[in-house]
Amino acid sequence: MDGDNKTFSSDFTLTGLFTQSAASSFLFSIICAIFFMAMIANGVMIFLIHIDPHLHTPMYFLLSHLSFIDMMYISTIVPKMLVDYLVGKGTISFIACTAQYFLYMGFVGAEFFLLGLMAYDRYVAICNPLRYPVLMSHRVCGMILASSWFGGALDSFLLTPITMSLPFCSSHKINHFFCEAPTMLRLACGDKAAYEMIMYTCCVMMLLIPFSVVIASYARILITVHQMRSAEGKKKAFATCSSHIMVVTLFYGAALYTYMLPRPYHTPIKDKVFSAFYTILTPLLNPLIYSLRNTDVTGAFKRVLARCQGDPGVSREGF
Repeated sequence: MDGDNKTFSSDFTLTGLFTQSAASSFLFSIICAIFFMAMIANGVMIFLIHIDPHLHTPMYFLLSHLSFIDMMYISTIVPKMLVDYLVGKGTISFIACTAQYFLYMGFVGAEFFLLGLMAYDRYVAICNPLRYPVLMSHRVCGMILASSWFGGALDSFLLTPITMSLPFCSSHKINHFFCEAPTMLRLACGDKAAYEMIMYTCCVMMLLIPFSVVIASYARILITVHQMRSAEGKKKAFATCSSHIMVVTLFYGAALYTYMLPRPYHTPIKDKVFSAFYTILTPLLNPLIYSLRNTDVTGAFKRVLARCQGDPGVSREGF
């Protein structure tokens, strides 16, 4: 019993993403720049969507919350990692590790569901454009958002107690840069078969439910686009969906490796690389993909800049 209590009271040690090589300082600078750029880019997206009436549509309403989620979950991981590098000490208490795990699983789970349900918005816009105001009303958007947050919260409340109640080995050395589910399971001692099965089932459900919505929505979209006679209409339809497809592919691809690939295919180096991709790089890529490939967002940015500069030639209507 004393050993178990000691397990819960002791600190964990994070090996981190940075090695003691000459390139570690350069990598630290890159990740630091990515973090601040991601926070600024997502903050600008939220600001533009809030202030510009041209972006007051269901798609951009959901996109603003996607940016908010990105800002939240990158903030649960990167600041701690950067501070650990600066102080040269990668320890984290059991309570802090549990809190990081809980918040991370909640935010990432919410993003899984939100990205999946955003495919429904694209399906309605292309396959039922005349009924779009009805099928994507304020009430429906609220339900989509509530469902996403509920799915993320359910994921956190189910998996956090299961994972953090495991008897961890005495070394307490986490070969990762944050308290991620698969790594914490590998650190646990004793018979973990039941825990692994529960976690695998939860992760499969968390991934497959939104992924099924994505597949079903885009299957209907492809059928509708194939039936279009206008080449311009097809081009416009693909342009409407391309940004969302890119974001889903990047985010889901890395997550599928982390949570659904069998353990023999995992190595600590691969786990760190894939985790860094979808927890650090993806929050920066999401706003860039949606802004650089979207004339509505770039137009809103130009209107806000012109207004700030006091350009008399720019209409103030809607501001």
